[in-house]
Amino acid sequence: MKVTINGGHYPGLDSGAVGITTGLQEAVVTRELMQSVAGYLRAVGYTVLEVQENNLSQITSASNAFGAELFVSIHCNAAASTEAKGTETYCYQWGSSGARLARCIQKQIIDNLGTVDRGIKTANFHVLRETECPAVLVETAFLSNPEDEQLLAETAKRDEFARAIARGVTDYVAQS
Repeated sequence: MKVTINGGHYPGLDSGAVGITTGLQEAVVTRELMQSVAGYLRAVGYTVLEVQENNLSQITSASNAFGAELFVSIHCNAAASTEAKGTETYCYQWGSSGARLARCIQKQIIDNLGTVDRGIKTANFHVLRETECPAVLVETAFLSNPEDEQLLAETAKRDEFARAIARGVTDYVAQS
């Protein structure tokens, strides 16, 4: 199984969301999550491409050239309200393989980390639309919410997110 794991945003160029209490940068968190998820998937025999670029077309082109069979983009959320919290996973359209992959990953995160379940949503994001395989974008938790930010700030909790994402991928593959 060939899987592309994309860490959202790009350290040094595009920090993405920034934690309100710790200053934690989304791009740094997603790089670590990308590397950990890739490691877990490699450990079970998957071939994994890790890609974190500032240009969305470079990300999708690299994944398509790699011949990925699945694509997972990892992000941290933010909102104007510090009350917003939880996990949501995006796919391109309902009823698709991407939607099934999104459900598997969302379930693993909610069941294992107990974050607020914000559900599966559809979006016309470039990385979902332009990949040539089932694709999802995971918003792990909100850096703009103090409780969620603390989850993302803790190394052990980030590892739990990575393991949950990897298990969601392997659950999807087992069901296909």
